[in-house]
This record gives sequence, structure tokens and C-alpha cells, in this order.
Amino acid sequence: MLKKRLESFKYAFAGICDLFKTEPNAIIHLVAAILVIALGFFFSISKTEWCLIIFAIAIVFSAEAFNTAIEHLTNKVSPDYNELAGKTKDAAAAAVLLAAIGAAIVGFIIFLPKIMVFLSLTF
Repeated sequence: MLKKRLESFKYAFAGICDLFKTEPNAIIHLVAAILVIALGFFFSISKTEWCLIIFAIAIVFSAEAFNTAIEHLTNKVSPDYNELAGKTKDAAAAAVLLAAIGAAIVGFIIFLPKIMVFLSLTF
């Protein structure tokens, strides 16, 4: 049983690697996440703010992974153009966009006041 549980992690990590190898938007989200984490260290954000940032990042990456899975499955079952398949893929992409917008709003709420104070002190 333990061996099967460990193998499931292997498959999950393979999925993460595939996500970053095949999905350009995942790389964009990764760059944004690294920037936000760097800002978090620069501004010494609170534990609560870290939790919100980490949760927002996790939601975006999860949405991107679900979107990729849905795209792969849709392409498998409907390789030719199909209006319903297109709507399915559009809805999955919309979920990623909504998650990214929500994460950006969290980032603005946390960082904008800190950036404004920083800029007022440096100019």
C-alpha cells in the first residue's frame, strides 16, 4: 500500500513537470509567483499575508493544471472540431483567468499600500 501511495506522488510530479513543459501560461504564472514571493520577502509581509499569497498562488496553479487536464481529455475524445468541446475548453480557460484575477486582486490589496509607502519614502 505504501508503494502505491509513493507512486502516486511520482505521477503527480510528472504532471507538474508536464504542465511547465507544455503550457506557456504556466510559465507566466510561475514568473509572477516568483516575483510575488520576492516582494513578500522584500516587504516582510505578515504570516496572514503569506497564507493569502500562498493560497492564491496554489489556486492559480491548480486551475492551470485542471485546465490542462480538461484540454488533454477534450482533445482525446473530440479530436475534430466540436462546438461543445470548444465551450468546455473555454470554460476551463475562464476558470484559470478568474483565479488569476482573484490572485492579482489579493496581491494588489497586500502590496499596493506597501509599495506606496516605499515610494513615498524614497522620493
